[in-house]
Amino acid sequence: MICLGIESTAHTFGIGILKNSKVLADKRSVYKPKSGWGIIPNECAKHHKMVKNRLLESALNEAGIDINSVDVISYACGPGLPPCLLVGAELAYYLSKKYGKNLIKVHHGIAHIEIGRFLNDVSDPIILYLSGGHNCILTFVDDSYKILGETLDITCANAIDTLAREIGIKPPYGQNFDKYALRGKKFINLPYVVKGMDLSFSGILTAALKEFKRGVRKEDICYSMQEVCFSMITEVTERALAHTGKDEVLVVGGLGASKRLREMLSIMCKERGAKLFFTPPEYSRDNGVMIAITALLICKKCKTLPKIKEKILPKWRIDNVSICWVK
Repeated sequence: MICLGIESTAHTFGIGILKNSKVLADKRSVYKPKSGWGIIPNECAKHHKMVKNRLLESALNEAGIDINSVDVISYACGPGLPPCLLVGAELAYYLSKKYGKNLIKVHHGIAHIEIGRFLNDVSDPIILYLSGGHNCILTFVDDSYKILGETLDITCANAIDTLAREIGIKPPYGQNFDKYALRGKKFINLPYVVKGMDLSFSGILTAALKEFKRGVRKEDICYSMQEVCFSMITEVTERALAHTGKDEVLVVGGLGASKRLREMLSIMCKERGAKLFFTPPEYSRDNGVMIAITALLICKKCKTLPKIKEKILPKWRIDNVSICWVK
């Protein structure tokens, strides 16, 4: 079975083509604002419209097939930015109707989880989902991924990116922030905000910016920010392992590429006798392959295809999705 997956939830427009367990194509284009940073939704949607046909053609060429050979068309239905989501949805609907293909609507966050499971030998892990728009600790129970804890305000990645921009670090913020943190020598006290299993990062960001205005070195601020935020994440992950009795942790999302976070989680998991898995960096960011993987699981494992009336679901919660392919 060949599945074409379309990703367009935010800054990335991606098309992935999968034949069973083999990736045939992975094409992406990332929106970049004319000035500054972040995403202007309508401008981002214009970018997606400009590149969608070129990427589709390029992906089919790389896969060595034409559109008639595709069995299933899938797309990220949500959550995400409405103008961006609509570009992917409209392309998927057009291809499905014109070529008479089954159409599968996929949850973006679950796709991040499933590509992590696909690329790692995991059975029943605690899932640490750390992307620019999402921070949560999940595990599979009964028929869905249940949220054990999540951010109460902004995500860790968002806090780090904002701090990096405000103190004059150039993009890519995450990678360059890590470099500054490695040169830090003095730990600065910042708020440590863990509320049960939930996390809060906005107060830490505010405090870090105050320290910068007070004249503290950038390197020491980045080092301290990393130590506090990653310690918080490690703490709630360990608590999730203790509460559930599970012995695997799967980290998905772009923040999982941070070397220091990996070190902290590795030490914790080793002390608890748990196995630690990461999505490879090339697939931890948004891509069409993860959409195609999830759609194939739905087609192969579910007795009936999920019926979702809405074309897009910008605020689709991950724990509201029924999972029929995980035992």
